[in-house]
Amino acid sequence: MKYDFDTVTSRRGTDSLKWDVAEGELPMWVADMDFPIAPEITEALQKRLDHGIFGYSVIPDEWHKAIIGWWKTRHGFRMEKDWLIFCTGVVPALSSVVRKLTDVGENVLIQTPVYNIFFNSILNNGRKVSESPLKYENGEYSMDFDDLEAKLADPQTTLMILCNPHNPVGKIWGADTLARVGSLAARHNVTVISDEIHCDLTDPCRSYVPFASVNEECRSISVTCVAPTKAFNLAGIQTAAVCVPDPALRHKVWRGLNTDEVAEPNAFAVPAAVAAFTRGGAWLDELREYIYGNKKAVADFLKERLPQIRLVSSEATYLLWLDCGGLCADAKELQAFLRREAGLYISYGGQYGAAGAAFLRMNIACPRSVLNDGLARLLDGAQRYMNGER
Repeated sequence: MKYDFDTVTSRRGTDSLKWDVAEGELPMWVADMDFPIAPEITEALQKRLDHGIFGYSVIPDEWHKAIIGWWKTRHGFRMEKDWLIFCTGVVPALSSVVRKLTDVGENVLIQTPVYNIFFNSILNNGRKVSESPLKYENGEYSMDFDDLEAKLADPQTTLMILCNPHNPVGKIWGADTLARVGSLAARHNVTVISDEIHCDLTDPCRSYVPFASVNEECRSISVTCVAPTKAFNLAGIQTAAVCVPDPALRHKVWRGLNTDEVAEPNAFAVPAAVAAFTRGGAWLDELREYIYGNKKAVADFLKERLPQIRLVSSEATYLLWLDCGGLCADAKELQAFLRREAGLYISYGGQYGAAGAAFLRMNIACPRSVLNDGLARLLDGAQRYMNGER
């Protein structure tokens, strides 16, 4: 490999949310990576830093070109310049769109278990969560279209947040599935926000399908949120984009983002995104290979050493969804035990909706040696839990 993903870089003492934990604890929870960013991005940021003046910034044409070129080349989707709006992050975009496109008391549909902040964006703005749980059968997830249609048909449901690829289950939704979602949503006059922040973190030789690329029906009702932040580990830079092909819908979204003051870049947001999407491809491909190697290591470890915990098959993200149903019906106590007794901090699945109660989520975007430490802690803690030490 050209790039180094094995070297361990200490993040303690850097005001890291992930690593703001007790000494001796190993955090493998929140979704950021323990790898330094691509040197090509560092170079671009250093160049901007060396200039020494950090006044107000605008969005240059190169930002649009970088995103358009990346999605055309990597994902086969042709965006137009006018479709793109800068935003400081996907979560600010989600919350802003919820406020702008729905009224207080209306329903926003989500498919659980799903990224827990979706709940915040809905409930904190006085809207109601409408859950359409995914089907979980034989270790695989799929959409429950009967339930989905029933929830979309509710006149109080005016917006759906789609997670594509899906966090935390790691599912890539196929074109046929997305077309069916679009058809149902359009039939019931529901707009679809598609959170596609994990789209570049697919397994090697796997690709995702942008919701807006499926057909004209999906495109006309879609608000797509994308960013380089997950794939290139740039969450702290606060840089994202919202893609809205329909002009009337786009005006509403643009108005909402600007009203909420989340449509202006900091001095590093544009250089980081442009460098990622124009020069980061080789680094990303090696990263995907490395993470896939980590995923296979976990699968082998659980199968051989800890079969009571089942790794749910996934095709994307560096977040593993662990089925702990062989140990407990609700993994909340297990999650707390692992942190307290083994120093392993991973996420309780119940925070992603009731359908995730028997699961844990584990972030494996780290050097292999760190992963091995985490697996050893998982084994030690789980064995002690099963032995009744709790």
